[in-house]
Amino acid sequence: MIDRRALIAGLSAALLAPRRAFAQTIRDASGRNVPVPAKVSRVFPAGPPAAILLYTLAPELLIGWPRANRAEECAYMLPDICTRPEVGRITGRGNTANLETVLALKPDLILDVGSTSATFVSLADRVQEQTSIPYALLDGRFAAIAETYRTLGALIGRREDSEKLARYAEDTLKTILGRIEPIARAERPKVYYARGPRGLSTGLGGSINVETIEMLGRNVAGETQGGLANVSIEQVLVWNPDVIVTIDQEFAATVRKDPSWAAVKAVRDNRIHLSPKMPFGWVDFPPSVNRLIGLWWLAKILYPERFPEDLRALTTDFYARYYHVTPSPAQIDHVLAGRD
Repeated sequence: MIDRRALIAGLSAALLAPRRAFAQTIRDASGRNVPVPAKVSRVFPAGPPAAILLYTLAPELLIGWPRANRAEECAYMLPDICTRPEVGRITGRGNTANLETVLALKPDLILDVGSTSATFVSLADRVQEQTSIPYALLDGRFAAIAETYRTLGALIGRREDSEKLARYAEDTLKTILGRIEPIARAERPKVYYARGPRGLSTGLGGSINVETIEMLGRNVAGETQGGLANVSIEQVLVWNPDVIVTIDQEFAATVRKDPSWAAVKAVRDNRIHLSPKMPFGWVDFPPSVNRLIGLWWLAKILYPERFPEDLRALTTDFYARYYHVTPSPAQIDHVLAGRD
């Protein structure tokens, strides 16, 4: 849910915002025509997915982060960009940036990546109208990554660089999905996505949190459409997944010893996998382009015989391309172990 009260609080100041001159108009993912200056130098990210997307393409344009990054995360990013200040967020849970904050930072563009539903279109229109700052709403769905990069490249004048990242995304999806296409949906592994220290929060069908899982396997919670939901251990036992993917270290460390989980097939077969999360999660958290390398990881977990690629080499290459750093072998070990 969006808490509009924080936004409305800044509207009186926003009415005083100067009118700007724009050089071009770009159509965003919602079909809105967004006027942008010929040169974009400062971009305000409306939420974490937008911040990550922008960092991967044009890190120097990022004004700051919705949440300040930890030192452990900055080890995998450009230090001077990673340590830029916390600016809060406009959309999503726990939004903290009102329009006064946004105006004070003087961005050339506000970037939002996620849902393009009517609710978010209305928010984008309102903020743009009241601040005179262009507000671009881009598609956050995993399958739309390539097109999202191309739109962002057009918005900020980085078409050539965006095309390189877009093509990598397209090639990744084409390669991975092509190899599993012959496998009937009913024959694919049943996967339970476990969140939280007890592992009893998961993503329902169509949730952005389980997009990559649903691309490759069968989400056991997928029969019910929705977002994140709490479930019971009894329900997990009924689902009886073949594989458990989790982002919680505590759950991963204790589930094999927990008698209530002992009868679950994935636990009996020791197919419990802790997702890498540095500097950003490989399955979601947040759900942005960081999931591209996670798709390789999931593919190798679910279909090891079809994906002989060296995950360490893939990780090194992805981090160099998207995070602008080349991790050391020790850092790769740390990432693949799922450590914070």
